[in-house]
Amino acid sequence: MTVNFDNAATTFPKPPEVRLAVEKALVRCGSAGRGGHPLAARSSELVYAAREEAASFFGAEPEQVVFTSNCTHALNIAIQGLAKGGGHVIISRIEHNSVLRPVYAQAKAGKLRYSIADVYPSPADTLESFARLIRPDTRAVICTLAGNVTGQILPWKEIAALCREKGLCFVADGAQACGVLPVKLTDGINILCTAGHKGLYGITGTGLLLSDGEFDIPPLMQGGSGSLSNLPEMPPFLPDSLESGTVNVIGAASLRAGIRFVRNKGTDNIFRHETALCDQLIQRLQKLPAVKIYREAGASYAPIVSFNIGTLPSEEIAAKLAEKGFCLRAGLHCAPLAHQALGTKSGAVRFSPSVFSRMQDTEHLADAIRELCEKEKVIL
Repeated sequence: MTVNFDNAATTFPKPPEVRLAVEKALVRCGSAGRGGHPLAARSSELVYAAREEAASFFGAEPEQVVFTSNCTHALNIAIQGLAKGGGHVIISRIEHNSVLRPVYAQAKAGKLRYSIADVYPSPADTLESFARLIRPDTRAVICTLAGNVTGQILPWKEIAALCREKGLCFVADGAQACGVLPVKLTDGINILCTAGHKGLYGITGTGLLLSDGEFDIPPLMQGGSGSLSNLPEMPPFLPDSLESGTVNVIGAASLRAGIRFVRNKGTDNIFRHETALCDQLIQRLQKLPAVKIYREAGASYAPIVSFNIGTLPSEEIAAKLAEKGFCLRAGLHCAPLAHQALGTKSGAVRFSPSVFSRMQDTEHLADAIRELCEKEKVIL
């Protein structure tokens, strides 16, 4: 049997409700907002219901919810939109490439400048790190709510308050936080970007951008919107201004069902369950001298544990664990800044459970890691 402990990439399995919603949409829906016939009407109703579900979950209004193809897509809309106004932005030392690369690309093109804030175990020190980098031309802070390598949680409410005080736009990457932490647009986040296929249990090819409307975001793409079709430019209102082309109706159906599933389970309950599994794994791995766990005292973490075994390459560790039936992600996790900060230039192995993960499987994984240490006679 294959056990998925790579849920930080994509949750698997999906809830039965999500599979049913996808199947139902496949046989009942066409294009949303494209026509007044029954097929289009059903699709439009479903998409709006999904928009309402996401808005309610994140403390927003339906018109503030924009469907995207993934979190990277949402972040690019926000970052490239903000870059059109120029200026300076601040990102963190633990950002995923979905933030680093579009920021770097816009800086290379001469459209903006950026600084990187260090992240510390102490939330107060991390906040001060951001505050020190604010300049007269700073326009935005763009950062993750929880890192995808170690799961470290940033003090996002305090960062949001700092941004409000300084009149800055706060763009949040919620890919590893949404669904396990109580994230709300009303936390002071101006633009929240997240994945639909991770902690919200939707299918791949889904993401969300939620905007409070305080900062204008020019469209990344132009095309059909189903509204104001007589104009040669995109409609000047959300969500239409940022949704070009046919909306992913099937994806929206999956997201609606996934968010309902998370709401019914409760993010607090999901967090406790997944954290208990992480704690159990850590407890077992701490007994193995060859294992290095990447966590620091004083920091708070989402349910992710990254580790290495002696001098073994992380990819080799993951491959040997895959032979035992355990799926874990190795390497740089598309987050080179985070690995530079950790000193793990060749990467690490990441354990990330889901609501469906079981304690006995975590115990079996720990046994497999112990056996690997013994078999390989790992050099410390």
